Amino acid sequence: MPSNPRAASRIENVQTPVIPVVAEWIAAHPGTISLGQGVVRYAAPAAVRQAVCQAVETEPRLDRYGYFAGLPELQQRITDKVTNENAIDLTDREIVVTAGSNMAFLNAVLAVADPGDEVILPGPYYFNHHMAIEMSGCQVVVVPTDQRHQLDLQVIEQAVTSRTRAIVTVSPNNPTGAVYSRNSLSAVNELCRRKGCYHVTDEAYEYFTYDGIEHFSPGSLPDSANHTISLYSLSKAYGMAGWRCGYMLVPRHLQPSIKKIQDTNLICPPLICQVAATAALTTGRAWAQPHIDPLRGVRDMAVAELERLGARCHFPKPDGAFYLMVDFETQRNDLELVHALIRDWGVAVLPGSTFGIGTGCSLRIAFGCLAPADVAEGLGRLRRGLEHLL
Repeated sequence: MPSNPRAASRIENVQTPVIPVVAEWIAAHPGTISLGQGVVRYAAPAAVRQAVCQAVETEPRLDRYGYFAGLPELQQRITDKVTNENAIDLTDREIVVTAGSNMAFLNAVLAVADPGDEVILPGPYYFNHHMAIEMSGCQVVVVPTDQRHQLDLQVIEQAVTSRTRAIVTVSPNNPTGAVYSRNSLSAVNELCRRKGCYHVTDEAYEYFTYDGIEHFSPGSLPDSANHTISLYSLSKAYGMAGWRCGYMLVPRHLQPSIKKIQDTNLICPPLICQVAATAALTTGRAWAQPHIDPLRGVRDMAVAELERLGARCHFPKPDGAFYLMVDFETQRNDLELVHALIRDWGVAVLPGSTFGIGTGCSLRIAFGCLAPADVAEGLGRLRRGLEHLL
């Protein structure tokens, strides 16, 4: 008898995304308020739909393949944005438009690391980053952050070996909401320069900072062009998660490798989505910021509600993004707690274990996905449920 074919073990060993699991539980309990998925509640700019409708009627390019790195007009909008807002000099760098910054991250890993090489992730980490590294046949090296989820530079440097190909930073951070300082990010970038590896800097939440905290782009540092890969997304600030459009700034010497990867995987970013992205970036930060600013008040409401639990929970107040990562004093398993909160209390959050927290019980709470009144109702259910379950 012939043997049955098997799936690749490197994929089988990758963690299963928890969001579809939680989504099934939510579907089984109608009326559940989800504080789980990391999306914003507002829609894309009206100019996006107007531009897309016009292009569908008048633009013959939409039916053809495009250039792997993106439409010229979108490239120009990105050039203007990163030059003026991120203070990045594009000399010796190339812009590559991608189908979201998740794709940009996978492009980066495939371009810089061979199977068996190591990529350093500060933890808690964004789970899709962990999955992409493992799918590429590389080794994930998770290094802990401090009690405020800030980078521990000594621990990071101690983790670097001869097989280290990249160090990843996400600031503002998913899943913790931490914003890393200019000094910390500069130190990581300099470490990468000294050690001959790449600094992959994910800046998807760059506009989401509060209380006067400013976002810093490591790509703006002098002499960073040769070893810095900067990732950006339109999913968050412009409410365009479903449009799947992001971009990456890569050292010029990596462009031939990125071209091979992207041409094989995608050929080119979908042209209709690039039309949408061009329109969004034309509206600019002046459109996005008024939608983002009210989240500070929602964050403060979430913090105040959780503080009512007293010593049963611990968390640093987030300075950015729209997440809280909360540790709880309980013997309960985090996934079991998530299930109980959905089943019995009608509120959904995500377990900390999916973000690499291996001890205790932690939950990630997202507060950007609903109207403030709905977030308040969800937080009330969450607090009451936790009072009962902990």
